[in-house]
Amino acid sequence: MKITIVDKQPDEEDEILVKCSTLDDSIVKLLNSFKSGKGKLVFYKDEKIVLFEPKDIFYFESVDDHVFAYTKDAVYESKEKLYQLEQELPSHDFMRANKAVILNLNKVQSLSPAFGGRFEAVLKNECKIIISRMYVAALKEMLGL
Repeated sequence: MKITIVDKQPDEEDEILVKCSTLDDSIVKLLNSFKSGKGKLVFYKDEKIVLFEPKDIFYFESVDDHVFAYTKDAVYESKEKLYQLEQELPSHDFMRANKAVILNLNKVQSLSPAFGGRFEAVLKNECKIIISRMYVAALKEMLGL
């Protein structure tokens, strides 16, 4: 892969140009990480709108058609669906752990094998998340194992 950086004119907008024969998963993830640089995410709690940096979220969970964001101390509701969040979040920090959870890998304290090829992640706030065997290979790849 070749990377070229060109100085822009003062009146030009920042631009990223991608030349490729096929748009594979690695390029899509890279583009999503650029697009996800929007900063804060919007959540709701007690009829208030709350803004958070993605790095402050431990995990997202979908329960009965509602998506919740879990921080160290509280739970907030998101109006977005899990698949939408998955596309917006930095793919090098967040991963799908099972069909109902997106996990912030920076908040994982420890990992251990669990029954049936699954893994259990213990987060820094002592919450436990099961990583289904469908996503274990992606976890290992992200961790370089």
